Amino acid sequence: REDEDEELEGEEEKEEDEEREEEEEEPGPRPLTEEVVKEGLSLLSKTGDGLAHAYVKFEAKDKGLTDISLLKRFIHLRYVDLSKNKLQDLSPLSSLTQLLWLKVDGNLLTSASMQELPYLQVISFDRNHIKDLEGIAHPLLANLSLKENKIQTVLGLSHDQLSSLQVLELRGNSIKTTAGLGVSKLKKLYLAQNNICSLEGLEELEQLETLHLRDNKLEALDGFSDSMKCLQYLNLRSNGIRSFQEVEKLQVLPMLQALVLMDNPCAEEPDYRLEVLSRLPQLQRLDKEFIEEDEREEAEQIRRTRLEKKKVRATRRGDEKEVKRKKKDQTC
Repeated sequence: REDEDEELEGEEEKEEDEEREEEEEEPGPRPLTEEVVKEGLSLLSKTGDGLAHAYVKFEAKDKGLTDISLLKRFIHLRYVDLSKNKLQDLSPLSSLTQLLWLKVDGNLLTSASMQELPYLQVISFDRNHIKDLEGIAHPLLANLSLKENKIQTVLGLSHDQLSSLQVLELRGNSIKTTAGLGVSKLKKLYLAQNNICSLEGLEELEQLETLHLRDNKLEALDGFSDSMKCLQYLNLRSNGIRSFQEVEKLQVLPMLQALVLMDNPCAEEPDYRLEVLSRLPQLQRLDKEFIEEDEREEAEQIRRTRLEKKKVRATRRGDEKEVKRKKKDQTC
């Protein structure tokens, strides 16, 4: 499962972005036609009331469409893919109250706002021109993808109306902070390839299991909380983490098992793996490699030595304070 997530975020993931290079001209009108509808309909199924049959799937990819008003008539649709068109308006979809799954990647949308659809569970808005997260309010929505848009802030998500949201993909935007992202049921959060330099508001993500922060601008690891009791996988690759003191702040994450820290300055330090493991002994994997038993034992020895040194220093400080106190008493 974690390996799938790593694939998703990328070993320099190769997206098919040719369509983005052809864009930006003002599209001429090209409405959806009966002919395109006939070509795109499939999957005959019973209607919601069980009294008839209707096509429930529609696909019209890369047709240059600017207007989908004709879809208002097809109220039984449950799965719709309109990727690689020139759409700027999704309002006709408000009639599709049975919709479960929607994909509108590679269009010209500037907003993800839509009328609430009661059964919608999956939406993908990847590679559009969306600037914010306002107006997304579907009560059963579980998976939302807004990869490679123009989003600068995570403020605007309706926490109350997105009570089912478990997976949020925001990779490749211009987000600077996680402040305001308090969707409490989230299990997977993808924030790679943004401009994040501070982590705020994470304490509300008590059910989060996977967090991707690769290719950001983090130099400090403040913001993690012991309330994040479910976080198992954390990807911090290609940030600016320099010291192991910052890594030590991850001790508040009781369930952390897999950590990716490669391509940070600290990863160039001598005995990097041992230094990390001595601070986070519960880890099972570091940088995609499993922890070997002899490595774990050596790290444990380093950890014990460090603790002993701390105790000695603390004792010395205590003795010095006691000496100073006695001198002061004698002076008085």
